[in-house]
Amino acid sequence: MIAITGGKILTMDEAGSIENGVILVEGEFIKSVGENEGLPSDCQVIDAKGKYILPGFIDAHSHIGLEEEIYQSEGDDVNESSDPITPYLQAADGINFHDLAFSDALRGGVTRSLSMPGSANIIGGQAVFLKHLAGSPGEMIYKNPWGLKAALGENPKRVYGEQKKTPLTRMANASLLREALYVASKEMTKVERKAREEFKQGALLRVLKKEMPLLLHAHRADDILTALRIRDEFDLNLIIQHGTEAFLIADELRKRNVAVFLGPLLVNRAKVEMKEVSFKNAG
Repeated sequence: MIAITGGKILTMDEAGSIENGVILVEGEFIKSVGENEGLPSDCQVIDAKGKYILPGFIDAHSHIGLEEEIYQSEGDDVNESSDPITPYLQAADGINFHDLAFSDALRGGVTRSLSMPGSANIIGGQAVFLKHLAGSPGEMIYKNPWGLKAALGENPKRVYGEQKKTPLTRMANASLLREALYVASKEMTKVERKAREEFKQGALLRVLKKEMPLLLHAHRADDILTALRIRDEFDLNLIIQHGTEAFLIADELRKRNVAVFLGPLLVNRAKVEMKEVSFKNAG
């Protein structure tokens, strides 16, 4: 058994913080968290005096393993920008599980990540929930898939505008997303489906059945409002990714119980739709 002693434990639950607390670890499991009331005689003690102890952080929006450290085009598997609608892609198939980013994340206290395709496409593909520490690379997959990535705003316009292909406007962004969901909703009513349609529409069908959420990239308030309208039309489980201007329409999000995975916030304002980036937005 291992005892971590002397630190300030931030439990992240109703217990709040515990000064000079003790965490007992038995095998692979945390056995107890609480006040220092004596230790079993056979404990290995780790002294954490003067330190904070927290649960592992979860990064709710990442491209870890898909956009690899060191490599450029050789290790860039974030965006399949040949078609704006690719719900059938799986992030798990593009991840390098030996990427240096995983050990970097662990050193920073991030123990799990939701890794997903990028935002070049209106529908980019399926996210995967990863453990950063596992017995083998194959065991790093915690849950696959965990949501379907979609995007509105500047990125699809820019990527496909450069190719002289739709979408060129926010209207087309919304229309393509709405069309994909509408077509899939009609497929859902069929008793039998063709194999190709089953494969290509499978992830959208799971979203429509609320078996997994739609993870929608949007920064600006107007794009978030568009996402909410589409959510209302199809009765989706929606999670906004980034949500830079979500604070401007907090009431609309609250009344629908739509979550926002806010951030990243410690970044530069790399494009127009990120001009409101601020830690204040979280409050």
